[in-house]
Amino acid sequence: MTQAGAADDALLRSVAGALSPDITHMAVAVSGGGDSVALLHLLARLAPGRGVSLRVVTVDHRLREASGAEAAFVADLCARLGLPHAVLIWDHGGAPAGNLMDQARNARHRLIGAWAQAQDVQAVAIGHTADDQAEGFLMALTRQAGLDGLSVMPPVRHHDGVSWLRPLLGHSRADLRAYLTRHAEAWVEDPTNADPRYLRVQARAALSGLETMGLTARHIAHSVGLLAVARSALEAGVADFARAHVTEAAGALTVDRAAFADMHPELQRRLVAAAVRWIGGGVHPARRTGQMQVLAAVLDGRGTTLGGVRFRPGPRTLRISREPRAVGGPVPPGQVWDGRWVVDGAATGEIRALGALGLAQLPDWRTCGVARDALVVSPGVWLGARLIAAPVAGFGQGFRAGISRSFGSFLLSH
Repeated sequence: MTQAGAADDALLRSVAGALSPDITHMAVAVSGGGDSVALLHLLARLAPGRGVSLRVVTVDHRLREASGAEAAFVADLCARLGLPHAVLIWDHGGAPAGNLMDQARNARHRLIGAWAQAQDVQAVAIGHTADDQAEGFLMALTRQAGLDGLSVMPPVRHHDGVSWLRPLLGHSRADLRAYLTRHAEAWVEDPTNADPRYLRVQARAALSGLETMGLTARHIAHSVGLLAVARSALEAGVADFARAHVTEAAGALTVDRAAFADMHPELQRRLVAAAVRWIGGGVHPARRTGQMQVLAAVLDGRGTTLGGVRFRPGPRTLRISREPRAVGGPVPPGQVWDGRWVVDGAATGEIRALGALGLAQLPDWRTCGVARDALVVSPGVWLGARLIAAPVAGFGQGFRAGISRSFGSFLLSH
């Protein structure tokens, strides 16, 4: 086998290894840059033989004049490959304030995630490389990040029913451009990748300097992988504790206080962080200072809140539930409510919190066996001011309600 053929095979093996047998419908996020175009090309070669239906999605952030032309470039490539292509527009209403790259990344994730769910896409592949992993590590160092921040990008992440795959973390940006050159494929260069105002560009320049002492992006990415192994061991410890000492019911958690007090402090913090994300629905964890303040209060027997989540210590248990004033606004039937509740039933009315007004219309709610703090933040089906169903409170009326993902499965996928 030629050297070029061996290089192609290494890339194909990495991508194929990331595709679990149960994936039948997937997408690849393509900006037009070399990394994502190479991933698209590799997946287009692999998908037919694996029985995988492949789609392509591009987010047009509308932040540069050339963004529309770049989306059109991807559309032309997809037409040549015979693949369906969707363009999603970030409607930001003008130049966003604050950290532009962070906002763009969050918008991209939100738009693609919602699109993937609507299209029944099980997995979305992203073209991040060892260089991205190393740059992210250096950026995390500037924030004095801990283990979670330094372990940066996991190869697989599950969120809202979609698996996000990064099959090329073991390969460099140069590897992918060499692949495209061998196959006579063009790509688009984003001018912001050379703009020194951005921290990622500064990190890229720093990496170039570190290479003179033998510290390459691959070396850093390898160390990041080792940190990820340590992180997964801690996460497994939290999951084991939850199986033994945490009860989930009606969207709330009940924790054995004595067992919690005996946990290692780092595992305590991680359980608090996971509970806040699972109940509050945040994409990113709450700040460590907030997590530590919650821990101090809970261990002292004081109630507190964080990220829209309420912590209430009792004599023997710690109750963790949604904070009433933080619940999501109304949505029509069929849509996810408050970031995690799925209500099935007739397409009428709207879904919003049961609240005190709803309980007032359910004189027998105490007989359902669910604590009040969980009921008031559970979904009700409303027609104006009239409650027509409250499935968690035992007033189903043909409707069913449940959490889209259990706390246990959430712990195993983050």
